[in-house]
Amino acid sequence: MSRHTTYHQTPSQLSEDYIQDSFHSYLKSSLTQAKAERLLDVEVLASAEGDLMITGPALCLYFAALRCTTNPPSVPLPRSSKSSSSQPMELSHDNCPPAFVPFLRVWANAVPSIQNLPPESQHDLARVICGLEPLLQNEIPTINGIAADLRAVAIEISQRRSFQDRYAADLQAALDAGAGPSPSSPRKASFVPPPVYNATPMSSPQASPRHSLDSLPPSHPPRHNHSPPLSPDLLSPYSSANTNASTSSTFSSRSAAPSMLTQESPAIEFIRETLYASLADALERQPSLRRLLKRDKTRAYFASVAFAILDVSTKAITPEGSVVGVLGKPLTLEECPRELRPFMAELAAIGHQAREIEDEDNEVAMRLAEQDKDIPLSRLDRVKMMLEEGVGYERGLQDARSGRRSVEGRAVAFANRINALSLGMTRLRAFRERQEDVFKVLAGIGP
Repeated sequence: MSRHTTYHQTPSQLSEDYIQDSFHSYLKSSLTQAKAERLLDVEVLASAEGDLMITGPALCLYFAALRCTTNPPSVPLPRSSKSSSSQPMELSHDNCPPAFVPFLRVWANAVPSIQNLPPESQHDLARVICGLEPLLQNEIPTINGIAADLRAVAIEISQRRSFQDRYAADLQAALDAGAGPSPSSPRKASFVPPPVYNATPMSSPQASPRHSLDSLPPSHPPRHNHSPPLSPDLLSPYSSANTNASTSSTFSSRSAAPSMLTQESPAIEFIRETLYASLADALERQPSLRRLLKRDKTRAYFASVAFAILDVSTKAITPEGSVVGVLGKPLTLEECPRELRPFMAELAAIGHQAREIEDEDNEVAMRLAEQDKDIPLSRLDRVKMMLEEGVGYERGLQDARSGRRSVEGRAVAFANRINALSLGMTRLRAFRERQEDVFKVLAGIGP
């Protein structure tokens, strides 16, 4: 997704276009190498199944770390052209455009840990990034922590429009590599970026998030033909179909009741409108999200959806795994179409994990209070900070260092899990059809 903040390039800074061109050059070679090493197969590259939108950039960061030879770490860059011999060949903190500084900071922190791994553990790290099981059981917590950091940066990269517009070409280049001059049945990358989000002049600058989203245009009539079945791991790298979330006996019925939704509406529309109702609640409760809309609309959209997922998963899932949403209607896992069950199961699993994290945070806080010690920022608060501002956000990084940063990066991994589900939603046709209208409304909301 494109950033809406304007950055002014100084003479010592490299241009964003040059960095983007370099990244996509390396991304093509990284995907090709992963295919050659059988970390990614042709079917996955062609169909863009699972979370390949995250895996691709994370692999690129991984291979860049292996190539790094400087201290502090910097990214070796290709020449922009044959004639540009004076072009800097390293991306460092001194010449990095401000838009990419958070990415570089997190990547640079991971480089020493990656290079200190033995070769077999480095290969296992690549496997974990690709959603494969490690071959060895050595260094598992460290590998999981590094993979979480790289995937977190990859998620933020994949939210940029400039990335999405070029990713299909990157996948196609990897598919064509080694296929010969004229293969009998060439494979084509099927990746399609989500809709372009632009502000609409029809939106009131002081509109309430609740009123604005309730007045969205009606959705398209229900389709009777089913969309193609989704891979079980399409929406998230986690498998949790049997997770039963426990929660309090009182479930939110979502305050919004969009007029286009009825008791007979398809399950996908029911889930979609439940999340969008919660999205408006998130904007009402958190003024910082509304301010973020003015500064960076794309991040605000993904952050709002992530908070909506967290809200629904913790407040609207019954112990049996049903969703209680708009109109107070419960939707059971059995009633949900088979291709959407991984989505519901992941919602329940996220809620279950969120409550576990909150319980652990409370235990730590009580123990520290009894010892008359300072209570650091809780893990769940760090997760929320990363959802809103990104994993490389400077204040969040400082707070995490003074708090409880685990070796395996559990807070980062949980934020990734929520963000992965948010990105997976953009792959569902029903959400793609509706989210353009939603974002147009959000883009016009005032502070």
